[in-house]
Amino acid sequence: MSHTVTFSVTGLHCASCVGRAEAALAAVPGVTSAQVNLASETAHMQVAGLDAIQAAHAALETAGYPAATSQAKLTITGLHCASCVGRAEIALRAVPGVTQASVNLASETAQVTYAEGVATPAQLAQAVTDAGYAAEVANDAIPQIDRKAAESTALQRATLIAGILTLPVFILEMGSHLSPAFHHWIHTTIGMRTSWFIQFVLTTAVLAGPGSVFFRLGVPSLLRGAPEMNALVALGTASAWGFSTVALFAPSVLPEGTQAVYFEAAAVICTLILLGRTLEARAKGRTGAAITRLIGLRPATARVETDAGPVERPLADVIVGDHLHIRPGERVPVDGIVVSGDSFVDQSMISGEPVPVHATPGAQVIGGTVNGTGALVMEARAVGRDTVLAQVIDMVQTAQGAKLPVQALVDRVTGVFVPVVMGLAALTVWIWLMFGPDPALGLALVSGVSVLIIACPCAMGLATPTSIMVGSGRAADLGVLFRKGEALQRLETVKTIAFDKTGTLTEGRPELTTLTLREGLDRGAILAQIAAVESQSEHPIAQAICRAADDLPLLGATEFKATPGMGASALVDGKTMHVGAARFMAELGIPLDIDAQFSPAETPLYAAIDGQLVAAIGVSDRIKDSTPAAIASLRAMGLRVAMITGDAASTADAVAATLGIDTVVSECLPADKTAALERLRADGPLAFVGDGINDAPALALADVGLAIGTGTDIAMEAADVVLMSGDLGGVARAVAISRATMRNIRQNLFWAFAYNTALIPVAMGALYPVWGVMLSPMLAGGAMALSSVFVATNALRLRRA
Repeated sequence: MSHTVTFSVTGLHCASCVGRAEAALAAVPGVTSAQVNLASETAHMQVAGLDAIQAAHAALETAGYPAATSQAKLTITGLHCASCVGRAEIALRAVPGVTQASVNLASETAQVTYAEGVATPAQLAQAVTDAGYAAEVANDAIPQIDRKAAESTALQRATLIAGILTLPVFILEMGSHLSPAFHHWIHTTIGMRTSWFIQFVLTTAVLAGPGSVFFRLGVPSLLRGAPEMNALVALGTASAWGFSTVALFAPSVLPEGTQAVYFEAAAVICTLILLGRTLEARAKGRTGAAITRLIGLRPATARVETDAGPVERPLADVIVGDHLHIRPGERVPVDGIVVSGDSFVDQSMISGEPVPVHATPGAQVIGGTVNGTGALVMEARAVGRDTVLAQVIDMVQTAQGAKLPVQALVDRVTGVFVPVVMGLAALTVWIWLMFGPDPALGLALVSGVSVLIIACPCAMGLATPTSIMVGSGRAADLGVLFRKGEALQRLETVKTIAFDKTGTLTEGRPELTTLTLREGLDRGAILAQIAAVESQSEHPIAQAICRAADDLPLLGATEFKATPGMGASALVDGKTMHVGAARFMAELGIPLDIDAQFSPAETPLYAAIDGQLVAAIGVSDRIKDSTPAAIASLRAMGLRVAMITGDAASTADAVAATLGIDTVVSECLPADKTAALERLRADGPLAFVGDGINDAPALALADVGLAIGTGTDIAMEAADVVLMSGDLGGVARAVAISRATMRNIRQNLFWAFAYNTALIPVAMGALYPVWGVMLSPMLAGGAMALSSVFVATNALRLRRA
């Protein structure tokens, strides 16, 4: 069947581009015709099959003209196990134009990448709905939070109703088994058949009421030939109820000695699984606590300056350029620049930096942060989805919805798990009927239902996504943003952490660190004269000297002359000043007769007045206060630490010696950094930490790239992880969160797989020939529910990581 497809293409600049793009498409098997339009930047194709669309995307990517893609987020209800996740993903990937789809069971969301013009978010949602899981396009996280709260409330109500209806059934049946006196009392008062009839009515109410969800979702999945958890529960409870109903109303149909009822099993299974889902929903709700907190940072309104004075307006109505009034203690509404006022702003919830930032006119402020005791007026520079807070929320949500490589194993197992379980249940029933002792039919039913219930793959589906949600959320609390969820797994395997030096290990700008004067001279006077000369220069070292003299009177300088690579001269207060390197003084014939001690990390300069040396000056790029502790933490974690820098070898070696860095690669151009990373990677996976534009290639090449959040946007776009503050302690925190999260995932997966592996044989009756022990369907339901709650609760421990 032929399909017509139109989608957007990027990178087209001329007719040659069009020709190459068309040639690339025409070479794809299944593409019968292809036309590329330069003006509209679109490609029109006739394809023989939908598979050709994916191949066409790959061909355009290889040719250098990638198809434009968009991302959509869907909220999905009706997901209960890993099998549900797999089927929802299959439905999404079957939509023409979808290049990637990841469904998260813990958050009940889907992240989908699709070709613009081929698919729409509405079509994606409809595809999931057609597969049996109600889906809608998620516009914001707030409705999702409200939806989860409503779902939890509905589950609590259903569980309560089921519990009230089930309790009499459990007492009537199990009480008779556990207490001969109670059995005799039932027999002599209402009679056993009346007891069975009461159980029938109450159990039917449970299955038709609170338990109807299992049939409403499970039966359609069975009819589609794609059974999942609800199908297993529906089959198990229906089998127990159906057998019991026949035993009650048509006992002659059953072989002699097998007339028994299992109403309590059906009712208790439903109640326990609903209880498990309620507890699971609560735990899953807490896994999204980080997003809830981040969203809560946004104020609902802002006080906008108008001709009539400040007016309270909804945050959505604020536009770029508005002047906003912020009172003491209020949250900053959007990103912008302080116009007037003086205060300190607490940015800890965004950057993880505990020290408030001084906000004066010209200072940048971030939406969601808390103003201190002063009043501020700011100009809005970024609103809506362009604010830092919105981008942080988006990064956290993207990371939480990611599917780690370790999930591939789970997907392969759960893809066949439910059909295998149903086959095992059928095999169990057959074995008991053929070889079991009397009453074989009753034992076969008990074993078959137990297998169906015990093997529901809920815990498998929750094992990875719950840990990812909590781990990435905890990282966000600590100022570490995983832009790509896979970095959570890769960072754990890293053996070496390589750092850029300038702006990463150091402050990124030189400062005056040493000033040694000839005896008897006044420090302030001499520094003011030196600064007068250097104020005429734009060199970073000159600016460092000027910053050191900020509090001193500004002197005038005339006849300024700069000698490149040497120094500068000028007249200050009628005296000739020379400031420069040792070679400059040597050229002027001025002896260096001041005894000054410089550290290897300092750049030495000298100053002379009227031909006499008056000062020796040391300038260096200060190491950040947080750097020594961060390096020590990484070494204590067993990691090798390297530094890759473009600085001179002497300066780089001095910094490395101070910090205890193992490996130094100095005098690197940006292209050399990538080659250095490849050499370091020979010893194992490697992470790179940087902040500048020249670090972007290295950040992209490393197994994990970590960008300093105070750096450039280009660096952050190339990175896998963003450290929101300049505190390098965030690197150790990122590694620790990664290790804790992966350890938690392994614990969850072990529990989920070991639980099913161990208990399925028990449910089939493996212990009966030895000890006469059978696993009750009620206990199977309880164990199955407990496994999911255990996995979700174990993931919540990461909130304290």
